[in-house]
Amino acid sequence: MTEIRIETDVLIVGSGPAGASAAVFLATHGIRTHVITKYSWTANTPRAHITNQRAMEIFRDMGIEQQVLAEAVPHHLMGDTVFCTSLTGEELGRMHTWGTSPARHADYEAASPSLNCDLPQNLLEPILIRTAAERGAVVRFSTEFVSFEQDDEGVTVTVRDRLTGEEYGIRARYLIGADGARSVVAAQAGLEYEGRMDIAGSMNITFKSDLSHLVAHRPSVLYWVLQPGSNIGGIGMGLVRMVRPWNEWLIVWGYDITQPPPEVDEAAAIQIVRNLVGDQELPVEITGTSLWGNNEMYATTLSNGRVFGSGDAIHRHPPSNGLGSNTSIGDSYNLAWKLAYVIKGLAGQSLLDSYQAERAPVAKQIVLRANKSGAEFGPIFEALGVLGTSDPVQMQANIDARKENTPDARARRAALTKAIELKDYEFNALGVELGQQYDSAAVVPDGTERPVPTRDPELYYEATTYPGARLPHAWLLRDRQKVSTHDVAATGAFTLLTGIAGEEWATAAEAAAAELGIPLTAIVIGPGREVTDVYNDWERIRGIEEDGCVLVRPDKHVAWRSLTMSDDPSTALMDALRAVLAR
Repeated sequence: MTEIRIETDVLIVGSGPAGASAAVFLATHGIRTHVITKYSWTANTPRAHITNQRAMEIFRDMGIEQQVLAEAVPHHLMGDTVFCTSLTGEELGRMHTWGTSPARHADYEAASPSLNCDLPQNLLEPILIRTAAERGAVVRFSTEFVSFEQDDEGVTVTVRDRLTGEEYGIRARYLIGADGARSVVAAQAGLEYEGRMDIAGSMNITFKSDLSHLVAHRPSVLYWVLQPGSNIGGIGMGLVRMVRPWNEWLIVWGYDITQPPPEVDEAAAIQIVRNLVGDQELPVEITGTSLWGNNEMYATTLSNGRVFGSGDAIHRHPPSNGLGSNTSIGDSYNLAWKLAYVIKGLAGQSLLDSYQAERAPVAKQIVLRANKSGAEFGPIFEALGVLGTSDPVQMQANIDARKENTPDARARRAALTKAIELKDYEFNALGVELGQQYDSAAVVPDGTERPVPTRDPELYYEATTYPGARLPHAWLLRDRQKVSTHDVAATGAFTLLTGIAGEEWATAAEAAAAELGIPLTAIVIGPGREVTDVYNDWERIRGIEEDGCVLVRPDKHVAWRSLTMSDDPSTALMDALRAVLAR
């Protein structure tokens, strides 16, 4: 029998965005947490990079938003996405992305106290791991997960020290498998999936080269290059991605996954870079190459007993929409407070069942959306006339034909405009990022119907306090300083928001917190109170009367609301809290 050397509350396998953020959240909740990773350090390549507003709100709640912003490329440099024949060549089109256009920027500003930014994974992970360790989590590198056995009281995990080869046991109350798209934990736990793996092949080439003279005037994180005749994918489409402005880069290009993987030496990699940039004399330093598969697979079961999957272990998809690390962080944010409350005895064990009910639909949504976004390049290729032929000369002639003064060219130009606009669903999908609404036993209905979206729910976020929705953002005033509703909602605790006419809810909240032994803060919003609604923004979006209330969970989703004052506010609030906490 494996010797148990370590005992902890939660063992996390994997130190990527899902695992490292889970460690931050659990440690912040005061939960004994261990992280193991088979690697000797955090990510050594940029990989994920788009950091959306939901992730930034979560970092804000954890007190590390400013650390992230200090390392990140800011919002205003993210969005002039270019479609071109090379970085020195002709522009086929350009679009404002990630909410940087005048038409969409207000949507992003109004939706959240935090704007998106671009932070490569190799810079994000050290922030998360450092924060987790500072708050009490223990992180063990070069330590590989081998197997687990679980019983009614906990999970016994066998791990291997990769430096010595020695195996030993870790005893935890719960196990989180955040070990990526090839998750061993998920496989051993028997989590169920739908979809396919490795449906297409891609290669990354990372390199250093000063390209500021080609891109600084059109700042973006993505430059899409269509180059007929190049050996980049079937039609010659490659991506030049900014890693750090404007001298660190990553190229993504596709290959036929049914064939042997390509072998790209340094000379070949330099040639690919020079082709896509369009400068055969460009000084280039290749820093790495790697192969990866595009997947379309999502878990339908996220847990088995005391074992949970998180991050890429439960949603496997291409990087389209920039949803991967952000959704992984959201998974862990959802799970962590529930584990913490159960471990502390503040909630019943069945609260953990709500993790699957709430996050499995999200996993499915983002996997399907990311793959659909990839397919939505098709209309661009069709409009340019590069489909249906393998002849690069003919492809280029078809691309050039759109410049002519003919009915066919006019139709091609109109089709290209429409095709590029369709890419809003990849690059400006604010509703996908912020509009996630939960339906589970940890959400208490209020008797009303879910609001019907008035605009496209993938492109646009619509603020609502309907139970299960993310708490909408509004600017308030506290101590003469602007604060968001997300700031007044307490970290790691339940928060009840009401108005002056609803002060009885605050009294009820105080009594409920004492009886249930839970952290619960009541905020009365109004003139003369600690928090005031000086812009009247909260009044416009709160969806309740002044004497109603909104109960917010520790993950900043609405647990329950009362549209007006209840005849018995104490009983109504206690019933809602007991339901949410499975007590």
